[in-house]
Amino acid sequence: MVQIKTVKEQSALRDQILKERLDVLLPKVMKESKADAWVIASKEYHEDLIFPLLVPASYITARRITLLAFIKDHDTIRRFSLSLPDEDLDQYYESYWEYQKETQSEALNRLFHEFDVQHIAWNTSEESAFADGLSSGLYKQYQREIDPCYVERFTEDKLLPIKLMEIRTETEKSLYPHVMEAAFAVIEDTFSKHTIVPGVTTCADLEWHMKQMVQDMGLVFWFSPTIDLQREGEGPRYYGVIEKGDLLHCDFGIRYMNLCTDTQRNAYVAKDEETQIPEKIRKGFAANNRFQDIVRENFALGRTGNDVFTASVEQAKKEGIRPCLYSHPCNVYGHGPGTIIGLYTQQEEIPVRGDIRLDHDTVFALELNVQYEDMTFYSEETVLFDTSGVQFLYPGRDEIYFIK
Repeated sequence: MVQIKTVKEQSALRDQILKERLDVLLPKVMKESKADAWVIASKEYHEDLIFPLLVPASYITARRITLLAFIKDHDTIRRFSLSLPDEDLDQYYESYWEYQKETQSEALNRLFHEFDVQHIAWNTSEESAFADGLSSGLYKQYQREIDPCYVERFTEDKLLPIKLMEIRTETEKSLYPHVMEAAFAVIEDTFSKHTIVPGVTTCADLEWHMKQMVQDMGLVFWFSPTIDLQREGEGPRYYGVIEKGDLLHCDFGIRYMNLCTDTQRNAYVAKDEETQIPEKIRKGFAANNRFQDIVRENFALGRTGNDVFTASVEQAKKEGIRPCLYSHPCNVYGHGPGTIIGLYTQQEEIPVRGDIRLDHDTVFALELNVQYEDMTFYSEETVLFDTSGVQFLYPGRDEIYFIK
């Protein structure tokens, strides 16, 4: 069993990641924006989606209103906290609010005046939840309390929060194999002969088994795990008692140290006389693996998700594959910020969400399926896209668990 890091170890790693995000990634995304000020405001228990990535591990919720501001100051990005004093938060931000003399809004006005900001970005967006973290109540309050000359300079830049959340730090990249190992400890225990008794065990039994294992490890699953099967004569997907000759399929993801996984794997329950997986299943799964490689080959820095979708599907069809592509970013959120590559229910280019361009050091759920004869082969692998291309974060993507 994988050794889960202690709470102390996890906190130290999260704070190290925070420092890297603020020191390395924040200047990158800010310098690519027209905004010269970016303000993130969160109410207690109604935090912006980016909030957990901007505060230390000990700072679990906003305090009344936690107000953070990033300001371009010549060639540097200044980081300010206009929040109540906090020993941990103040290690990463310059404390700016003189709370005994002024309101938060008065401090914000003073900050805008000091740096003569011209374009003030807030996290408001009709297009993306990840860029829409400012509550309506706070936005109305700031429109009312900030000097009109600055209100006229309010703007939106959806890529600021999206890119700061999407791109992974060096420490996060180094941690992902460990996070994947934790997820696969559950999958591999579930898809095993000591867990599955043909004629007795149900798909629901395996789902509950996965949930319990995750809780016992002290982790959380970010969506409820699912198990289904395909069986001759029962249609494309079936749920119920598992029998010999069934092809099982799981969809499973955890969150661990603010990193999400999203994986689908398959298992075959052998019949008494079988010593290997049937040829039709092996050939269908090989077609699925080939489609995975086609999608990987079409990832390129600066391409949009729509570019990848169209090129991949066209190439697969030319090779005689019947593809369905619906991959997505997987990072601090399972269905995370970044570009999407098709949708399960929309096999076409997706406006707006699919138009975001690919960046290196991003993690995706390479999710797709292919039809082969009368079966559908589903797969999903958590992958890293960096300067070396698209890399699988855990081995075995070309294998089906064989349960004998």
